[in-house]
This record gives sequence, structure tokens and C-alpha cells, in this order.
Amino acid sequence: MHSRFYSYEPKNGHGLAHDPFNAIVGPRPIGWISTKSNAGICNLAPYSFFNAFNYVPPIIGFSSIGHKDSLRNIEENGEFVWNLVTKSLAEQMNTTCTSVGPDVNEFVLAGLDTVASTILSVPRVALSPVSFECRATQIIQLEGLDKQKVQSWLILGEVLNIHIDEAFLKGGIYDTASAGHILRGGGPADYFTVGQEQLFKMTRPKSI
Repeated sequence: MHSRFYSYEPKNGHGLAHDPFNAIVGPRPIGWISTKSNAGICNLAPYSFFNAFNYVPPIIGFSSIGHKDSLRNIEENGEFVWNLVTKSLAEQMNTTCTSVGPDVNEFVLAGLDTVASTILSVPRVALSPVSFECRATQIIQLEGLDKQKVQSWLILGEVLNIHIDEAFLKGGIYDTASAGHILRGGGPADYFTVGQEQLFKMTRPKSI
């Protein structure tokens, strides 16, 4: 029995109720990025196009669709902090999605306390159990096959300092399943949780 496939060329539109692309490439970790302008105004915003890209040195990155405040601040001073979003912080994270002016501090808007970083001037989310202090290494404006620039920028940064709540270190191993991570799915409002019920173990095969 053959499957039936719905096929389309993205350049011509998907013809569906909602673009399926970010639902298929998901769920994805959330880049909850804090930055600070040179004028001293803090910004906190979630980015669903986020991931890790290298071990040594550790490099993470996120994509800003549009030239937003986070990107402008990083262009000014090169600093940003990634803060882990957990289920208990979901509503505050969602509040920081609000479209506001560059003079609005989303920490205040969402009722979130800050804690000072060790290396950077950018604050961390006090209640986030994991934070990465980062300095930008590359800012790349994306382009299509036609070499035309699109209004999206990939920001890559080296992780300079890592903060982990010791409650989630079990025998020296970070316990992802108990930390309460949430992930962005697709559609207009889909998120997923990570927990013990999703956990299975599979070791890599030995080299031949």
C-alpha cells in the first residue's frame, strides 16, 4: 500500500492552514536570549530557531527573523546570554514574545528577577536553572539560492561561562529529563515538554 504525499514548492506557498515547516523541524529548544544595549537597557526575547553547533569551543546560535532588538544589542557590544526555559517559566517566556519598543525591559514586563553574569554585563534570568554567557563570533545575514539577502540573521556565539543549578547534576551528569525543559513545536501555539516518560537510552556503536 502506497502512502499519499502532500507536496508543494515553498516558493509557491504551502496551501495549508499553517506553514508545516517549523512543525516538521521540531520540537526545537528555545533560545531565550538576554542582551543589553550600550545605553543600559536590558532585553529578553525567545527565539525558536536555536541550537548548539560545536563542542570545543562550545558554540550556540539563533536566527533573528527581522532586525530585532536582540540583534541590534549584540551588534553594539557582542554580548548575549542564553537562558533555559522550563515549564515553570513558560508563561513568563511567552510574555517576553510581546512586540514592544526598544526602550521596554522585558524582564520587568514579565516580572522576572535578574542575576548578574560572571563575565558579561548582560544579566541572566534568575529563575532559569541553566544559563550560558556568550560572546558573538559571527553574525551572518542569510541568503537564498538567488544570492539575494533575506531579512534573517544567524547569530553565533562562543559560550564563555556556564551556570547550572546543582539540583540537576546527578553523579556529575546533567539530568535533562528532570530539569523541565520545554521545546517549541509547530502551529501557532504548540510546545512540548521533556520528561522521564520520553527518555530512552541508546549507546553509539563501537568503531570498527
